[in-house]
Amino acid sequence: MDKPQEVEKKIGQLQNRQKILLNRKRSEEHRTRTHRLIGRGAILEAVFPAAVNMEGEEVKAFLIALSHLPGARELAERTPKNEGEK
Repeated sequence: MDKPQEVEKKIGQLQNRQKILLNRKRSEEHRTRTHRLIGRGAILEAVFPAAVNMEGEEVKAFLIALSHLPGARELAERTPKNEGEK
């Protein structure tokens, strides 16, 4: 093989490798988010068993209503965040 063809082949290989790595990164981010959402949903259902029978919009309205209760903002601000979350 001559030099330009070798260079183009190497570029193609590197581009494919980049796509593979980006797909892995997206997949891991998706897996992490899914795990986090499942965990939070389980906590919500454990604390508020009625949430099990609610649809998404009902849960959202319920949580918004809770957030408007006196002291909710202060409580949320005092709650330490998980170190692993961003």
